[in-house]
Amino acid sequence: MKPSIPQGTRDFSPAELRKRYFILDTLRSIFERYGFQPLETPAMEQLTTLMGKYGEEGDRLIFKILNNGLHESKKKDELNNEWAKILDKPFSTPIVTERALRYDLTIPFARYVAMHQNDIALPFRRYQMQPVWRADRPQKGRYREFWQCDCDVVGSPSLLNEAELLCIYQSAFHKLNIPSVCIKINSRKLLAALAELCKGVDKLTEMTVALDKLDKIGWDGVCKELAQRGLDQDGIAKIEHLIQIKGTNEELLAAWELVLGKTDSGTAGIAELRKTLALWDQLADKEWTSEIRVDLSLARGLNYYTGVIMEVTTSAVKMGSIGGGGRYDDLTGLFGLPGITGVGVSFGIDRIYDVMEELAIFPVANAAGSLVMLLNFGGKEEAYALQIVQQLRNAGIAAEIYPEAAKMDKQMKYANKRSFPYIIIAGELELQKGQISLKDMRSGQQEMLSINEAIKSLKKLAV
Repeated sequence: MKPSIPQGTRDFSPAELRKRYFILDTLRSIFERYGFQPLETPAMEQLTTLMGKYGEEGDRLIFKILNNGLHESKKKDELNNEWAKILDKPFSTPIVTERALRYDLTIPFARYVAMHQNDIALPFRRYQMQPVWRADRPQKGRYREFWQCDCDVVGSPSLLNEAELLCIYQSAFHKLNIPSVCIKINSRKLLAALAELCKGVDKLTEMTVALDKLDKIGWDGVCKELAQRGLDQDGIAKIEHLIQIKGTNEELLAAWELVLGKTDSGTAGIAELRKTLALWDQLADKEWTSEIRVDLSLARGLNYYTGVIMEVTTSAVKMGSIGGGGRYDDLTGLFGLPGITGVGVSFGIDRIYDVMEELAIFPVANAAGSLVMLLNFGGKEEAYALQIVQQLRNAGIAAEIYPEAAKMDKQMKYANKRSFPYIIIAGELELQKGQISLKDMRSGQQEMLSINEAIKSLKKLAV
């Protein structure tokens, strides 16, 4: 049998994982700096936990897990009927499936808060880095198994949380050195006002699902989909007029206010965006280069958002969003804990990796894992090299020794294939002098040093 992996999944080599760890460690340090705490939840959830939380299209992408022992079921006739329903349309039944792989990290987090409400202090600030699964069609930047990285705050209605999340986004992409980043923000309240303006209050979900595809299918495609979903041409024209207005953030808010401010939801949406931007302006580091821009076409087509929503893109690479999130004021109410407000953002780890790889902006990382490899000459020289490698490790320097006294050519080929930045030669001459020869594998330069001098030099290089 030819070995293979499921479509939409990947193996990660050591070099790839080190780059991924660089992203995750960078984000983790920022989350901790802002006071967020780590959390993990199971890879699979009860199907009832997930279904109905992501909209019709999201429900179709949930990977369901078949129940154990179906072949032994005593209810064969009932089971056959349920299979027929599943084949007819996306459908689930406890007889066939009761569990599913998690679709995102937000719903499992809401479930966790509801289950552990007596154990956590509110407001609760958590971050989570784990894989999620979606039965999507694999393509560039889109996988069936991929990592998400979320940070959320529950138990606080303050818009200061939204402002801090904007700062976290800016700080993260600044640290990762990703250029041309734009963080778009909007409010679901404005979208509700827009639906009211278009006499399509009952079609808010359909409208947001269509608008959410603007970057993928263009306005003509969105226009057709809005019409198919029941909006009339007058309403579609109003939407087009408002989303095509240009200007600064305040100019856009002022223009939208003239039209959407006639409704309660429109007034509330404008007010929360203004407040969020004002708080962000007080917190933002002026060195961050990413742009914050209000965008009425931003929809985030998930049913649970209720307030400010945000999405991150970069124009440096042709790629979808690399982050997104928003406020979900009653998400825990779905699990019997009403009135707990929440807001959070997500980082698309795999897309961020792809962007950084395409732009070649990962730091010159040590792909070998170790900074230095010691050659092995056997005998007394091997004993000397073992003393040196232990001294290096005790000094906090990642070091390896070739495990056997092989030919020099073989050891050097191994060092090159592993991409060691440096090798240490501790042969007969070095042993006699009580020194080592340190060779830079990139430049080819080599110098003889004392062990202490070599440790000092390598420590500087390891920073």
